Amino acid sequence: MRIGVVNDRPLVLEIICSVVAAAGHRVVWKSTEGALAVKLCCEDTPDLVLMDLNMPVMDGVEATRKIMSLCPCPVLVVTSDVHKHVSKIFEAMGAGALDAVSTPDGRPSENLSGKGGFLDKIAMIERLGKNPVQRNVRGTPVRKRTPLLAIGSSTGGPSALAAILGALPENFPAAVVIIQHVDGCFSDSLSRWLDSQAGIKVRLAVAGDTLKVGEALIAPGNKHLVIGKNGVLNFKPDNGESPYVPSVDIFFKSLGELSPVPGSVAVLLTGMGADGAEGLLKLRNLGWTTVAQDKESSVVWGMPGVAVKMGAATHILPLEAIGPTMVRHFNKARGME
Repeated sequence: MRIGVVNDRPLVLEIICSVVAAAGHRVVWKSTEGALAVKLCCEDTPDLVLMDLNMPVMDGVEATRKIMSLCPCPVLVVTSDVHKHVSKIFEAMGAGALDAVSTPDGRPSENLSGKGGFLDKIAMIERLGKNPVQRNVRGTPVRKRTPLLAIGSSTGGPSALAAILGALPENFPAAVVIIQHVDGCFSDSLSRWLDSQAGIKVRLAVAGDTLKVGEALIAPGNKHLVIGKNGVLNFKPDNGESPYVPSVDIFFKSLGELSPVPGSVAVLLTGMGADGAEGLLKLRNLGWTTVAQDKESSVVWGMPGVAVKMGAATHILPLEAIGPTMVRHFNKARGME
């Protein structure tokens, strides 16, 4: 790959360039500060930018934001310690960075083995790069627009999700994103269990994912899932804005910042409280089709009940009807009926 490298410490910059070159990639330009990196990127847009996070004048977050606006390309944040800069990493991901990794250690003259994590991230982005980011006339990212079925659920949700996903065929013509209130230690088990119940592929969402037809992504517990204006899924830390982590409202409201893809649907299922009701109303007001599970089939008619009272749902359906209705809806939207 053709790679641009940004780091304000000359020795670290040299180390990163050496690791990249030793792995068979080509460093096409390098910069010690963010503003120059933006200029170089727009003059010679690489396949990947390795972006330092903390720099004077223009930091990695702002440089990433400008690159994604002016000359979009994949950006990987490379910082001294990802565990010490979590909040700023999420800011960078919100600005369009795909992922983050700690800076490889060691001097350029040393053996460069043991850089697997760093190089694995680059390899992952290289695979993603087979579907490159393009630009429209205004310089903003353009991605293939994928119709979406967004689902929020809580108490009683796993069984309800299994019923809906089990009704979706393998060739279901939309992407699915699920926000289920669950502790992080159970997220992987839930995704594997739902995958065994579903007609489509189900897995945990990871930072940098994009929407894919016929695939369902589940938000991991203990972090909020959002979608950026470039169509990339990322996480944001819990700053106390919601008692629920992950939050349905936070994800639905992030969807509301995008231009809606015709035919997309948001569904609010059984659960205590009111999470998702405000987000569902926002999406309805933006022209989305919105669905609330009915009282009779809900384990707890809290979240969908509040949504119904707010007028957020265009349809109120029993659980057993939601899956088949979604199949008919998205097939019709694709022109199959």
